Amino acid sequence: MSLRAVVFDYGMVLTGPRDPEAHAALLRITGLPLDQFEPLYWANRHAYDEGKLTGLAFWQKFLLDAGLPENREMAEDLNLWDARMWTAQNPVMLAWQLRLKQRGILTAILSNMGDNVLANIEREFDWIHRFDVLAWSFQLRMAKPDPAIYRHVLSELGARPEETLFLDDKPVNIQTAQALGMKAIEFSTVERLRADLIAAGLDSVLPLP
Repeated sequence: MSLRAVVFDYGMVLTGPRDPEAHAALLRITGLPLDQFEPLYWANRHAYDEGKLTGLAFWQKFLLDAGLPENREMAEDLNLWDARMWTAQNPVMLAWQLRLKQRGILTAILSNMGDNVLANIEREFDWIHRFDVLAWSFQLRMAKPDPAIYRHVLSELGARPEETLFLDDKPVNIQTAQALGMKAIEFSTVERLRADLIAAGLDSVLPLP
């Protein structure tokens, strides 16, 4: 079995769950209950990830949709906490990526990502530069599960789909990868990933996390 590359999602794969302090700050600033906040948060997230909205514009629209007063200072504060919310590392997965590189396996990040969140990641984490390819959706003006963004990463890696393993926590993104001929595993925990790699026979070509 030939495998040349592993492509990682960022959020919930290379990172842990959303930072609870930052999430609590978003709820506190907006004054919204969780069951009202969450649908509003995700309603325009794809547009943000595609680069159709900046982080500030995303939060200004959030306030408008929530029926809250237009307040640039509040939107800027929310934008700051939102970026902090997505900067919780998964040390085991980061260590595994390093072992993959040491084995000569190409690695990439393919992430639905907005501008301000990425700016904070680049300030906080120098390890992102260990990856051979970085594909951030807002920069490319396309986002998962659009097949075009997967093809972009494969082209940048110089790898065929069947030579590439894709890891993501969302089933719809896994389904697109599989439809393109990539090996794909839905990520939930490191323990589950280890078991799935063994079940797929990939432990013969990859070190286990």
